[in-house]
Amino acid sequence: MKQFCLILTLAAAGLWPRYGQAQRVLLQSTVAKDTVYEQYGPNRAFFNHLYFSYLPVVGAAAGSGAPLRYGSSAELAVGLRNKFRLSEPLSAGFDLRFVRRTYDLAQEAGKMLPTPVLHYRESLATSEAHIETFVRLNVGARGNVIGRYLDLTGWGGWALSTAHRTEDRPGSGAKKVRTAETGLPYLRRWPYGVGVRMGTGRYAAVARYRLSDTFTADAPTEFPELPRWTVGVEIGWL
Repeated sequence: MKQFCLILTLAAAGLWPRYGQAQRVLLQSTVAKDTVYEQYGPNRAFFNHLYFSYLPVVGAAAGSGAPLRYGSSAELAVGLRNKFRLSEPLSAGFDLRFVRRTYDLAQEAGKMLPTPVLHYRESLATSEAHIETFVRLNVGARGNVIGRYLDLTGWGGWALSTAHRTEDRPGSGAKKVRTAETGLPYLRRWPYGVGVRMGTGRYAAVARYRLSDTFTADAPTEFPELPRWTVGVEIGWL
Protein backbone atom coordinates (compact mmCIF):
# COMPACT_ATOMS: atom_id res chain seq x y z
CA MET A 1 0.00 0.00 0.00
CA LYS A 2 2.81 2.42 0.81
CA GLN A 3 4.39 1.75 -2.57
CA PHE A 4 1.06 2.36 -4.35
CA CYS A 5 0.56 5.71 -2.57
CA LEU A 6 4.12 6.75 -3.44
CA ILE A 7 3.50 5.98 -7.13
CA LEU A 8 0.29 8.08 -7.13
CA THR A 9 2.09 11.00 -5.46
CA LEU A 10 4.92 11.00 -8.01
CA ALA A 11 2.48 10.74 -10.91
CA ALA A 12 0.48 13.71 -9.61
CA ALA A 13 3.66 15.78 -9.18
CA GLY A 14 4.72 14.99 -12.77
CA LEU A 15 1.35 16.00 -14.28
CA TRP A 16 0.95 19.28 -12.30
CA PRO A 17 3.21 21.45 -14.54
CA ARG A 18 1.32 20.29 -17.64
CA TYR A 19 -2.03 21.28 -16.15
CA GLY A 20 -0.64 24.69 -15.15
CA GLN A 21 0.76 25.25 -18.65
CA ALA A 22 -2.58 24.37 -20.27
CA GLN A 23 -4.37 26.92 -18.08
CA ARG A 24 -1.92 29.70 -19.11
CA VAL A 25 -2.44 29.09 -22.86
CA LEU A 26 -6.22 29.16 -22.40
CA LEU A 27 -6.00 32.52 -20.59
CA GLN A 28 -3.83 34.09 -23.35
CA SER A 29 -6.26 33.00 -26.07
CA THR A 30 -9.20 34.57 -24.17
CA VAL A 31 -7.39 37.95 -23.80
CA ALA A 32 -6.63 38.04 -27.54
CA LYS A 33 -10.38 37.94 -28.26
CA ASP A 34 -11.18 40.95 -26.08
CA THR A 35 -14.56 42.35 -27.27
CA VAL A 36 -13.49 45.99 -26.58
CA TYR A 37 -10.79 45.72 -29.26
CA GLU A 38 -13.36 44.45 -31.79
CA GLN A 39 -15.29 47.74 -31.53
CA TYR A 40 -12.42 49.83 -33.00
CA GLY A 41 -11.44 49.76 -36.66
CA PRO A 42 -12.00 51.39 -40.08
CA ASN A 43 -15.35 49.61 -40.55
CA ARG A 44 -16.31 48.98 -36.93
CA ALA A 45 -18.29 50.92 -34.35
CA PHE A 46 -15.67 53.65 -33.87
CA PHE A 47 -12.59 54.83 -35.76
CA ASN A 48 -10.42 57.95 -35.83
CA HIS A 49 -7.39 59.04 -37.81
CA LEU A 50 -5.31 62.06 -38.85
CA TYR A 51 -5.53 63.63 -42.30
CA PHE A 52 -3.94 66.39 -44.37
CA SER A 53 -5.58 68.44 -47.13
CA TYR A 54 -4.73 70.98 -49.82
CA LEU A 55 -7.70 72.86 -51.30
CA PRO A 56 -6.92 75.64 -53.82
CA VAL A 57 -9.30 78.58 -54.13
CA VAL A 58 -11.58 78.24 -57.18
CA GLY A 59 -13.33 81.04 -59.06
CA ALA A 60 -13.01 84.81 -59.13
CA ALA A 61 -13.93 87.51 -56.66
CA ALA A 62 -17.45 88.93 -56.83
CA GLY A 63 -16.15 92.17 -58.32
CA SER A 64 -13.08 93.93 -59.66
CA GLY A 65 -10.16 95.02 -57.52
CA ALA A 66 -9.10 91.66 -56.03
CA PRO A 67 -7.16 89.60 -58.61
CA LEU A 68 -5.67 86.39 -57.19
CA ARG A 69 -2.65 84.21 -57.85
CA TYR A 70 -4.23 80.75 -58.08
CA GLY A 71 -2.48 77.67 -56.72
CA SER A 72 -0.87 79.64 -53.90
CA SER A 73 -4.34 80.94 -52.92
CA ALA A 74 -5.51 77.88 -51.00
CA GLU A 75 -6.42 76.17 -47.74
CA LEU A 76 -3.87 73.92 -46.05
CA ALA A 77 -5.26 71.83 -43.18
CA VAL A 78 -4.39 69.09 -40.72
CA GLY A 79 -7.17 67.41 -38.77
CA LEU A 80 -8.45 64.53 -36.66
CA ARG A 81 -11.51 62.65 -37.94
CA ASN A 82 -13.82 60.67 -35.63
CA LYS A 83 -16.25 58.24 -37.30
CA PHE A 84 -19.14 56.24 -35.80
CA ARG A 85 -20.83 53.46 -37.77
CA LEU A 86 -24.62 53.64 -37.50
CA SER A 87 -25.29 50.73 -39.86
CA GLU A 88 -23.46 48.93 -42.65
CA PRO A 89 -24.20 51.62 -45.29
CA LEU A 90 -24.40 54.66 -42.99
CA SER A 91 -21.91 56.42 -40.70
CA ALA A 92 -21.59 59.83 -39.05
CA GLY A 93 -18.89 61.76 -37.25
CA PHE A 94 -16.99 64.97 -36.76
CA ASP A 95 -13.60 66.50 -37.53
CA LEU A 96 -11.39 68.86 -35.55
CA ARG A 97 -8.87 70.65 -37.77
CA PHE A 98 -6.46 73.55 -38.07
CA VAL A 99 -6.73 75.52 -41.33
CA ARG A 100 -4.38 78.03 -42.90
CA ARG A 101 -6.30 79.98 -45.60
CA THR A 102 -4.34 82.30 -47.89
CA TYR A 103 -5.50 84.67 -50.61
CA ASP A 104 -2.39 85.52 -52.63
CA LEU A 105 -3.16 88.84 -54.33
CA ALA A 106 -1.97 89.38 -57.90
CA GLN A 107 -0.25 92.74 -58.33
CA GLU A 108 -2.11 94.24 -61.25
CA ALA A 109 -3.33 97.70 -62.14
CA GLY A 110 -6.79 98.31 -60.68
CA LYS A 111 -6.15 96.31 -57.49
CA MET A 112 -8.16 97.73 -54.59
CA LEU A 113 -7.77 95.07 -51.88
CA PRO A 114 -6.74 96.05 -49.30
CA THR A 115 -5.11 99.16 -50.91
CA PRO A 116 -4.31 100.19 -54.51
CA VAL A 117 -0.55 100.12 -53.75
CA LEU A 118 1.32 97.46 -55.76
CA HIS A 119 4.00 95.25 -54.16
CA TYR A 120 6.27 92.42 -55.23
CA ARG A 121 4.12 89.98 -53.23
CA GLU A 122 1.00 90.50 -51.12
CA SER A 123 -1.48 88.27 -49.30
CA LEU A 124 -4.35 88.10 -46.84
CA ALA A 125 -4.22 85.07 -44.54
CA THR A 126 -6.13 83.58 -41.62
CA SER A 127 -5.31 80.76 -39.21
CA GLU A 128 -8.52 79.02 -38.17
CA ALA A 129 -9.77 76.24 -35.87
CA HIS A 130 -12.69 74.30 -37.39
CA ILE A 131 -15.19 71.68 -36.33
CA GLU A 132 -16.99 69.81 -39.11
CA THR A 133 -19.81 67.28 -38.84
CA PHE A 134 -20.57 64.77 -41.58
CA VAL A 135 -22.95 62.03 -42.65
CA ARG A 136 -21.34 59.23 -44.68
CA LEU A 137 -22.89 56.88 -47.22
CA ASN A 138 -20.67 53.82 -47.60
CA VAL A 139 -20.63 52.36 -51.11
CA GLY A 140 -20.18 48.67 -51.91
CA ALA A 141 -19.31 45.61 -49.84
CA ARG A 142 -16.02 45.63 -47.88
CA GLY A 143 -14.29 44.15 -44.86
CA ASN A 144 -12.72 46.09 -42.01
CA VAL A 145 -11.46 48.90 -44.29
CA ILE A 146 -12.60 52.45 -45.11
CA GLY A 147 -13.72 51.49 -48.61
CA ARG A 148 -15.55 53.89 -50.94
CA TYR A 149 -17.80 56.60 -49.50
CA LEU A 150 -19.62 59.91 -49.99
CA ASP A 151 -19.71 62.50 -47.18
CA LEU A 152 -22.02 65.50 -46.82
CA THR A 153 -20.56 68.02 -44.38
CA GLY A 154 -21.27 71.22 -42.49
CA TRP A 155 -18.49 73.20 -40.81
CA GLY A 156 -17.76 76.29 -38.76
CA GLY A 157 -14.79 77.80 -36.98
CA TRP A 158 -12.94 80.68 -35.39
CA ALA A 159 -10.14 82.71 -36.95
CA LEU A 160 -7.33 82.54 -34.41
CA SER A 161 -5.33 85.17 -36.30
CA THR A 162 -5.57 87.40 -39.37
CA ALA A 163 -2.71 88.95 -41.30
CA HIS A 164 -1.94 91.20 -44.29
CA ARG A 165 1.61 90.61 -45.56
CA THR A 166 3.60 92.42 -48.23
CA GLU A 167 7.05 91.99 -49.73
CA ASP A 168 8.90 94.67 -51.70
CA ARG A 169 12.26 94.61 -53.48
CA PRO A 170 13.32 98.24 -53.81
CA GLY A 171 16.53 97.55 -55.75
CA SER A 172 18.65 99.74 -53.51
CA GLY A 173 19.42 99.43 -49.83
CA ALA A 174 17.73 96.37 -48.34
CA LYS A 175 17.26 93.45 -50.72
CA LYS A 176 13.77 92.67 -49.36
CA VAL A 177 11.36 94.72 -47.28
CA ARG A 178 8.58 92.73 -45.62
CA THR A 179 5.66 94.04 -43.59
CA ALA A 180 2.95 92.25 -41.61
CA GLU A 181 -0.26 93.71 -40.19
CA THR A 182 -2.21 91.47 -37.82
CA GLY A 183 -5.56 91.64 -36.06
CA LEU A 184 -7.33 92.99 -39.15
CA PRO A 185 -10.75 94.45 -38.20
CA TYR A 186 -12.17 94.08 -41.72
CA LEU A 187 -11.82 90.25 -41.88
CA ARG A 188 -14.65 88.19 -40.38
CA ARG A 189 -13.68 85.94 -37.45
CA TRP A 190 -16.47 83.34 -37.70
CA PRO A 191 -16.33 81.40 -41.00
CA TYR A 192 -18.83 78.63 -41.75
CA GLY A 193 -20.05 76.63 -44.72
CA VAL A 194 -20.91 73.25 -46.26
CA GLY A 195 -19.01 70.66 -48.25
CA VAL A 196 -18.87 67.31 -49.98
CA ARG A 197 -16.20 64.61 -49.91
CA MET A 198 -15.80 61.54 -52.16
CA GLY A 199 -13.15 59.03 -51.19
CA THR A 200 -11.72 55.57 -51.35
CA GLY A 201 -9.42 54.36 -48.59
CA ARG A 202 -7.01 57.07 -47.49
CA TYR A 203 -7.60 59.35 -50.52
CA ALA A 204 -10.49 61.77 -51.10
CA ALA A 205 -11.58 64.61 -53.38
CA VAL A 206 -13.03 67.49 -51.34
CA ALA A 207 -15.07 70.60 -52.20
CA ARG A 208 -16.10 73.22 -49.64
CA TYR A 209 -18.34 76.27 -50.03
CA ARG A 210 -18.04 79.16 -47.56
CA LEU A 211 -21.45 80.59 -46.64
CA SER A 212 -20.07 83.37 -44.44
CA ASP A 213 -18.80 86.63 -45.93
CA THR A 214 -15.09 87.43 -45.96
CA PHE A 215 -15.42 91.00 -44.70
CA THR A 216 -17.11 92.71 -41.77
CA ALA A 217 -19.08 95.94 -41.76
CA ASP A 218 -15.79 97.73 -41.03
CA ALA A 219 -14.49 96.94 -44.53
CA PRO A 220 -14.74 99.56 -47.29
CA THR A 221 -17.73 99.01 -49.54
CA GLU A 222 -15.50 98.66 -52.62
CA PHE A 223 -13.95 95.43 -51.29
CA PRO A 224 -15.34 92.60 -53.47
CA GLU A 225 -16.32 89.30 -51.86
CA LEU A 226 -13.49 86.79 -52.28
CA PRO A 227 -14.12 83.36 -53.91
CA ARG A 228 -16.20 81.04 -51.74
CA TRP A 229 -15.17 77.68 -53.28
CA THR A 230 -12.13 75.59 -52.40
CA VAL A 231 -11.60 72.26 -54.19
CA GLY A 232 -8.74 69.83 -53.66
CA VAL A 233 -7.47 66.58 -52.21
CA GLU A 234 -7.18 64.94 -48.81
CA ILE A 235 -4.85 62.18 -47.63
CA GLY A 236 -5.63 60.21 -44.47
CA TRP A 237 -3.03 58.77 -42.12
CA LEU A 238 -4.77 55.48 -41.32
